[in-house]
Amino acid sequence: LFACVSPPADQHAAPPTGSLPLPPELDKLYSPKSRQRRSLQRIAVLADTQVPVLINGETGSGKEFLARAIHLSGSRADAPFIAVNCAAIPENLIESELYGYAPGSFSGAERKGKIGLIQAADGGTLFLDEIGDLELSCQVKLLRVLQDQTFEVLGDRRPRKVDIRVVSATNRNLR
Repeated sequence: LFACVSPPADQHAAPPTGSLPLPPELDKLYSPKSRQRRSLQRIAVLADTQVPVLINGETGSGKEFLARAIHLSGSRADAPFIAVNCAAIPENLIESELYGYAPGSFSGAERKGKIGLIQAADGGTLFLDEIGDLELSCQVKLLRVLQDQTFEVLGDRRPRKVDIRVVSATNRNLR
């Protein structure tokens, strides 16, 4: 389900000559010394598609910056970009944060309910940072969002349609 853009096998190869121009937001990431032009060109091809993207890189390597550049390079640039750090949200709150909840769903819930981050990203991009830290049970529920573009608000069994692009990132090897 994810498009994974890997760096070229030969890290010391020169960038291709006469290559396609990059969208402005992706071009900002390119430096003649970086040797990543081919990877950025692959990303540019995916930028205006619905294909979910998984970015893998070390902490502090600019995964969110790349995710935002992908968002800004596509047709969803004027729509919301919602970034979620999956590792920073406690396990017992992640579902209510992502999916939202209906009024009276559980004790301590806001009286009016709450819109989740998935619904807040409708029309735009949902960036799930540190997806590898998300509990497996929550990853399974996200599969429905990826496959069908539907989700259920906690406490409300009606499926809701959403139009989002999902970009995820991790510093873990998920293979």
